[in-house]
Amino acid sequence: MDNYLQHFLYPSSLFVSRDPYLVKTILGSCVAICLWDKRLKIGGINHYMLPNWSGNDLASPKYGNIATDKLVERMLFYGCRIEDIQAKIFGGGELLDAGKGNSTMIGERNIRLARMMLEEKGIPIVASSTGGKRGRKILFFTDTGEVRHKFLEKQTY
Repeated sequence: MDNYLQHFLYPSSLFVSRDPYLVKTILGSCVAICLWDKRLKIGGINHYMLPNWSGNDLASPKYGNIATDKLVERMLFYGCRIEDIQAKIFGGGELLDAGKGNSTMIGERNIRLARMMLEEKGIPIVASSTGGKRGRKILFFTDTGEVRHKFLEKQTY
């Protein structure tokens, strides 16, 4: 890990590189899609907070449909072909107890959007760790497509 350039991916952003990078991010109800081109060895990742852009405010990668389209566009810009790309999906936990019948299920909706968009684009999902009640720390290696993740325990104060 020491010989990698490192990048921390903040929510509402994405990252693609031809160079070997170790990209780190922390997920709760947010979802990260890691794309990797097995032919060119190029990796990309997004980190979105909400599933769909409503059309009202700025069309930013805060929204899954925008973040996923932009990530795929960037991969194609770097010379990747859809048939060479594979995906891994992480996050979408329901960390807040909103009470019975009061939950917005953002995590679940984020996961559903990722799966639907990747299927529509013909990009296979080769691994995932989604849902549950805990957050995740993600380490994504852009040159190999490897993802390491660990669950985060809830802090009690």
